[in-house]
Amino acid sequence: MENESTRQQKVAREIQRDMAEILRSMGMAAFGGAMLTVSGVKISPDLSVAGIYVSVFPSQKSGDVMKMLEEMKRQLRGELGRKMAKQLRIIPELNFYLDSSLDYVERIDELLKK
Repeated sequence: MENESTRQQKVAREIQRDMAEILRSMGMAAFGGAMLTVSGVKISPDLSVAGIYVSVFPSQKSGDVMKMLEEMKRQLRGELGRKMAKQLRIIPELNFYLDSSLDYVERIDELLKK
């Protein structure tokens, strides 16, 4: 988080919290039984673009889930807009990225068990 303004950090935290709530309210069924976690949010200095990092469990479903998120981008941005209308004038464009740190942890775990 080098050189992020306090405003960027606050907005990113708020987006992370709201997006996690939106995805949770949709339920695992909406994502083919996969569990989603919003692991982080990076926002551009002008607050126009938000990169949302999502981890997917089980990781085998991550490809399908990322496709679904891509297709639901507009709907999710609309939901976010309703939640954040008081805080932000313009709701940022959303980009979803897979956070594979969970896979990494699982892999290390497997290696340590051997």
